[in-house]
Amino acid sequence: MSTLFDRLKRVFDDGHGEPAAGLISDERFARGTPRPAAVLIPVTDRPQPGVILTKRPDDLRSHPGQVAFPGGKIDLGETPVEAALREAEEELAMPRHHVRIIGATDNYVTGTGFDITPVLGVVPPDLPLVPNPGEVESWFEVPLAHLFDPANYDEQSVWWGGAERRYFEMHYEGYRIWGVTAGIIANLSQRLRLTELFD
Repeated sequence: MSTLFDRLKRVFDDGHGEPAAGLISDERFARGTPRPAAVLIPVTDRPQPGVILTKRPDDLRSHPGQVAFPGGKIDLGETPVEAALREAEEELAMPRHHVRIIGATDNYVTGTGFDITPVLGVVPPDLPLVPNPGEVESWFEVPLAHLFDPANYDEQSVWWGGAERRYFEMHYEGYRIWGVTAGIIANLSQRLRLTELFD
């Protein structure tokens, strides 16, 4: 029987074998040259896999209270994978040697000026994660099948930056997943055929 890593790697590679149409981006709202950043999408190795997300503290100056993947700016000399692993370790004490990297998926350019590389990886279930209180208020796990089901999202719009911005959002156990995080999820879901993971 193949492992979750093997199955996820196979659908990831198949899904990235050709260009995808209609990927979401906020690039038209960005000004200047976007700064490189990376996030980790940690999938838990369970019979029904989950995805680990964080909630930022409400008193942060940047994106307070928002749900996000572990991640941040790419330091000079770092690769996106190295940055994503470092940030996950800094934010959640997630040991980088426990993360099995699947690969980097489509970049997402934000309206606030970041060019984000999402990095997909598999982690053991029930790691003793410890939020860094300066960056993370709490963390939670959402079933992968629930997170990647388009039926669980509502499409919204807001007037922002002089134009209409459309975005997706979903609610899960009191958490609101929306904006860039939901956009990255929606783009990745277009690339993956998830039914194989649950056979």
